Amino acid sequence: MKLFFRIFISILFLSVSNIQAQSSFLAEKDIAVFYPKDFDSVQTLPSLAIIHPLKRKMNLPTDWKTIPIFKTINGKNSIEIQYEKSTDLYGTGEVTGSLRRNGKEITLWNTDNGNYLQYNGDRLYQSHPWILGVREDGTSFGIIADHTWKQEIKLDHPIQMISEGPSFRVIIIEKDSPQEVLKSLAKLTGTIDLPPLWALGYQQSRFSYYPQKQAASIVDEFREREIPLDVLWMDINYMDGFRIFTFDPKGYPDPKKLNDYLHQNNVRSVFMIDPGVKKEEGYFVYDQGTKGNHWTLAENNQAFTGKVWPGQCVFPDYTREETQNWWASLYKDFMSLGIDGVWNDMNEPSVFDGTNGSMPATNMHRGSKKLPAGNHLRYHNVYGMLMVKATREGILNANPNKRPFVLSRSNFMGGQRYAATWTGDNKSTFNYLKESIPMSINLSLSGQPFNGPDIGGFSGDANPELFGQWIALGAYYPFSRNHTSTETVAQEPWAFGKEIENVSRTAINRRYQLLPYLYTLFREASITGMPIMRPIFFADIKDNTLRAEEQAFLLGENLMIIPRWAKNVHEPKGNWQEIKFENKDDGYQSIIKLKPGGIVPISQVVQSTEDYSANRITLLVNLDEEGYAKGDLYDDEKDGFSYREGNFSYFKYEADLINDTQLKVSVKQIEGNRNIEQYYRIGWVKEGEIHYSNWSSSKNIQLKL
Repeated sequence: MKLFFRIFISILFLSVSNIQAQSSFLAEKDIAVFYPKDFDSVQTLPSLAIIHPLKRKMNLPTDWKTIPIFKTINGKNSIEIQYEKSTDLYGTGEVTGSLRRNGKEITLWNTDNGNYLQYNGDRLYQSHPWILGVREDGTSFGIIADHTWKQEIKLDHPIQMISEGPSFRVIIIEKDSPQEVLKSLAKLTGTIDLPPLWALGYQQSRFSYYPQKQAASIVDEFREREIPLDVLWMDINYMDGFRIFTFDPKGYPDPKKLNDYLHQNNVRSVFMIDPGVKKEEGYFVYDQGTKGNHWTLAENNQAFTGKVWPGQCVFPDYTREETQNWWASLYKDFMSLGIDGVWNDMNEPSVFDGTNGSMPATNMHRGSKKLPAGNHLRYHNVYGMLMVKATREGILNANPNKRPFVLSRSNFMGGQRYAATWTGDNKSTFNYLKESIPMSINLSLSGQPFNGPDIGGFSGDANPELFGQWIALGAYYPFSRNHTSTETVAQEPWAFGKEIENVSRTAINRRYQLLPYLYTLFREASITGMPIMRPIFFADIKDNTLRAEEQAFLLGENLMIIPRWAKNVHEPKGNWQEIKFENKDDGYQSIIKLKPGGIVPISQVVQSTEDYSANRITLLVNLDEEGYAKGDLYDDEKDGFSYREGNFSYFKYEADLINDTQLKVSVKQIEGNRNIEQYYRIGWVKEGEIHYSNWSSSKNIQLKL
């Protein structure tokens, strides 16, 4: 209570109505930091989003464009930022609505919001106090409100960011392009670690596959029908009475046997773990947590309890280092059963009988050496982030030679360092399908490149037409997973009849053919922070007609994905060439176009990433007006960390037109010491057709029409 009283008094003390920055400086050439006069570092620091040191390197120049004004709005600590009215605004993380965020009001308070029905979809599972602004001429800025307290973002004139906590520092990036802003954002908040290749494959899930024989039979169906699959997901029904880190003795009597069977079929498994721990003496997780004093406390200084799937639960206090270490230790025996990845759900945290579906803001977190003690109003938005950080460490400790994979529903800015994400419980309707594109793009523009929605929709019954359209698009999400509720019709690719099964197979086959390109994009994201899924306007940042395009998107720099249902798409100028993988048109497949001047590597169709190899690569080429094109390819051992010691290959490709009918492509390995025997062929994409050369092991390949 003393701590809560001190926080409350400090907030009331902030009564100054309009405060200029006490200090401002450049931490990097194009990154400015602003502090208010009454800044108290204990109240908002250390930052959980920023990992790059923000030390003064030079004074703020007098012509700096974007400057926050610190003030109080309705008694709350806030900032206002003026900007040119022709500027387009993006980012703000996981929110429904249009791609352009102009005029939007968003509350950052992580909320279990099924079907996005509450709060007009403006308050979902994650919080990103981040705005990307793109001016009419393409120059761009980024704004970070560097604190974790509940806050509102109002994207009007001026921009307002209104906190329910103490005054906070603001970080502003100024660059010549939105791409450069995102690279600076990644420098500040970190990038994803390179995931294992299997996490890029197609993934199948349901709430839930039960018993384990059914899970095995799903894999059998995929293999028998020759539909590629890399991951099968286990939702909460595998547990014994929904107790985390346990297995139902009837339905899942031998999880290791199941995982062994999946591995024999080149399929990985991901199992769900929630934060709520059933309050039950004799249950080993509850007993350990109670003994270690690991629970989040209510105002009365007793462990907070609330109802989730198992009944009354207690919740780990992840602000404590001791609790994080304990939580990580729980994964050793769990992962030893052959589990490959972990799905952290319900970690807003969701509490069925709690205040607004979660913990009261007055709950207390005790902190540790790294984090100060504080109330839940301060730590709510990072509860899921701190959880997945500990989960990732636990998986890595259990399997130190494998790249960990974690999926999280709740997260915070910078949480891409620990987990991939999906956009929560959507619905099986065309509107949710359409809305998934701007949602995933804005998550990507907020520093989280590894994301995607539930393909087909989670709640409600999909029909053949909807699922066919969704799988034909979903093959190109960065995170490609089909997931639905146990209360809905089956949603496996074959569940809607032979026609949609064939549509699904074709779409998923195309994703696997694009694995060389996708893996290279993920490697780029891990280094520079550039998103995999990008808005169309990234192709030409000065073409204002592209700024609101949200039906189509770019996959990396060189491919444009246009869903078959899209109408009146604003496409970038230039000779973008359609790639026709097969002559047969089923009426569902997304249109894929190759950028002029781009080279995209593709591989053979395989049934899982275990069979994938970069030994035989087709280079799809679309020449620009100068008769030139370029591309690249990254390849490594698919898993493990030897790539950090140089055990990888990174190739650059250049194509030149010799004459109207003859093309030459050169292959150069420019990084890495991994040598592989490779065969290439050229696929010259021209006038809607692909013209192929013969296979060659030469580093200079030629094609003559």
